[in-house]
Amino acid sequence: MEQLNEQQQDTNTYSEKAPSKKSIFTFLIPSLLGALLFLVPFKINDTWTVLIGFAAGTIERSLSAMLPMFLLAIILLSGVLTLLAWVVKPALIMERPALKALFYTSLPWTMIRVLGALFALMVMTQSGFAIIYSPATGGTIFSDLLPVLAVWSVVMGLLMPLLLEYGLMEWLGTLAKKIMRPLFNLPGRASVDSLASWMGNNMMSILITINQYENGYYTKRESAIIVTNFTITSIGFSLIIAEILELSERFVPFYLTVLVGVFIAAFICPRIPPLSKMHHTYAGDESGAINETAARGSLWRQAFRRGVEKAAHAPKTTSVLKKGAFNALDIWFGMLPLVMAIGTIALVIAEFTPIFTYLSYPLVPVLEWMNIPEAAQAAPALLVGFADMFLPAILGAGIESELTRFVIGAVSLIQLVYMSEIGVMLMRSSIPISFWQLFVIFIQRTVIAIPVVVLIAHVIIF
Repeated sequence: MEQLNEQQQDTNTYSEKAPSKKSIFTFLIPSLLGALLFLVPFKINDTWTVLIGFAAGTIERSLSAMLPMFLLAIILLSGVLTLLAWVVKPALIMERPALKALFYTSLPWTMIRVLGALFALMVMTQSGFAIIYSPATGGTIFSDLLPVLAVWSVVMGLLMPLLLEYGLMEWLGTLAKKIMRPLFNLPGRASVDSLASWMGNNMMSILITINQYENGYYTKRESAIIVTNFTITSIGFSLIIAEILELSERFVPFYLTVLVGVFIAAFICPRIPPLSKMHHTYAGDESGAINETAARGSLWRQAFRRGVEKAAHAPKTTSVLKKGAFNALDIWFGMLPLVMAIGTIALVIAEFTPIFTYLSYPLVPVLEWMNIPEAAQAAPALLVGFADMFLPAILGAGIESELTRFVIGAVSLIQLVYMSEIGVMLMRSSIPISFWQLFVIFIQRTVIAIPVVVLIAHVIIF
């Protein structure tokens, strides 16, 4: 099946005819701009970041005073209109495809949107249940995660076509295929998703992957592999985790350890269930749009030709902007309430129940056997990351042993899967992956990461 999929012809069929200058410039200019915005890090204000990350952060800070009320209005409107669409089915919504796509959904997702609206209202008014509007639960989701998601969705919606529509994915995909396919069973273009996450933000990688899956460039299995193994935590966020755990002086070996663990997990996880058992078919069971096979000539020449051919068939700017705007609205009205609801519940479980402590009991003797100091305190921190990526560092910050803090921090960054943001985005997306599959993958990555990190820590670092 993989060979058949790789031979699927792109709508841009191979041609010996020399490309036009217009096609070449249409490929080069947007692709270079996209690479500069998304993939090339710059040092700005003593911090390494990509330009799109700097732009999104600047916008978020400039709108910080009005964002809370704006987010509350969006989430309340989503809850009310979604409930109205489900119960009443008004013609105003049901007869307009765009509004129907935004507000008409299944009963479970309708109830979660309503719950998200209630949680947001509790946080803003500081009323209702204290465990919901606590700064450690709903307050974190509403104040820290939702503004980032709201701003990034607009920026990504407007600028992501520079990566996807003008040939950069085809160019890099053809070049990287000989590495990505043998090692990770993925198309070469998946390297762009990984680089976008590594240099910028893991949300960038997820949004790119969802777009590529829906447009027939990734199969169901490939898209699931990418979002659970290649949404690599950025260098900037990893530095924040290192600072919380007082590991800044060891950041270089710390981050190299994370990369080794991510590489090993990415090599193993796609080859075992549940990822290995997922269907290797495209969205809607259509034939794939991808073609990274270099039929003749040098690899670089073929990569360039594929990029130019894609650019020659690029959509009009107006249609690209309309699609980007709709995607941003879909995230605002569809995803923000879900992140608010499910993310808050995940943090309530982590902060106010002993569930993760109970789940971590079997880990304690294993950590003691591995000569990890303060094993009983470390064990819950190694599992609580499934709820939110910040929690392991918060729990581990009070541990005295630097070795133990090193292990907690590195393992938490290798796990990748967490429910407060990424998990909700994936469950709500068109990529066919369930909560239980995400949980199993999280456990698999944890089991792989712990011995890798402990071995490196004992033998090389400490």
